[in-house]
Amino acid sequence: MMTAVDSPENILFTSTTHAFLQKEASLRHVRELHAAGLSFDPRWWRRAAELGWTALLVPEELGGGSISGNGIEDLAMVAEQLGKTVAPGPLYPVSTVLAALVDCAEPRAHAAVIASLMSGEAVASWAVSEPGRGWSPLDPTVTATRVDSGYRIEGVKDRVEAGAQSALLLVVARCGDEVRQFLVPADAPGVRIVPQQSLDLVKQYARVDFDGVVVAESATVGTAAETTGLIDRQGQIAQVLQCAEVVGILQTVFDFTVQWALDRHTFGRPLASYQALKHKFADMKLWLEACRATTAAAVKAVGARSAAAGREASVAKSYVGEMAGQIVQGCVQMHGGIGITWEHDLHLYLRRVTLYRAMFGTPEEHNRRVYALQAEAQATR
Repeated sequence: MMTAVDSPENILFTSTTHAFLQKEASLRHVRELHAAGLSFDPRWWRRAAELGWTALLVPEELGGGSISGNGIEDLAMVAEQLGKTVAPGPLYPVSTVLAALVDCAEPRAHAAVIASLMSGEAVASWAVSEPGRGWSPLDPTVTATRVDSGYRIEGVKDRVEAGAQSALLLVVARCGDEVRQFLVPADAPGVRIVPQQSLDLVKQYARVDFDGVVVAESATVGTAAETTGLIDRQGQIAQVLQCAEVVGILQTVFDFTVQWALDRHTFGRPLASYQALKHKFADMKLWLEACRATTAAAVKAVGARSAAAGREASVAKSYVGEMAGQIVQGCVQMHGGIGITWEHDLHLYLRRVTLYRAMFGTPEEHNRRVYALQAEAQATR
């Protein structure tokens, strides 16, 4: 597990989440959703919300509450469980939007939206990425221009997770010399949502065009002074949750590959008895535990709002993003021919880790960020 599960409340929450996902979001369900062309069932998401997934980052005074007292660690546990069945659902887009709404200076101004997201009745997504650009959330090309009735938003976002299923979009835009965020109804005049094909079977994304979309002053989330900090934290949350899910994927794939090697025999011996394969399994186990350790450190730093949270999140995203594909590909090779068939489940996991490698910053982008942060720290000594 990503965090120590020691209290009765944590044990119950973990076991309930695991049982719910095994029953309601198994690999069979994922394949059925894909066959139907669906991302997730809204009724299923409302049941997930009833388990408390959407309330973990929301303070008690706004109707939320965490299990352990640290919402990020609780969410990381949920994400790790999601990885075991590559489950569907808009956990990350909803969580990043909620993080901005509850952390801004006036969260009560968004109380109705927070309540609708917590109940699962509405879904919101963070519109931060842009076509043809890497991870640069603080340098948007989408613009927000002041008008008499509020702001007029122009530009294009893409890779908006669950964009076509969302009622609200939290849009990062440049407003003069500042960066601001705006809650935009998905059905507002001038908003055009075009679904984008994803490598994953059920993770669906969208390109969103904003053509003269006018929103009221009340649509802004956070002051100009705090927006940069909000966006940084939203990115950190998205990154560590994805890493936690990938750890769940890697543990699951590694475990059933080891079992396959023990069960499969050649020349009267189990595959796992061959020295060359033992060394390969040892390497993969080492990489898996390093992924778990870097992710756990990032989850702890982000949960504690540490000054090093950004660096720790980038370290985890870089290492996990780089090694996850190698581990799952190694497991594919261990399975031989059956590992590359549609009927086998391996490709479901490989698709998810390959997709996540590119989301919220590639390993190369985060390597550069870690280097820049380290150089900056040394320059201030």
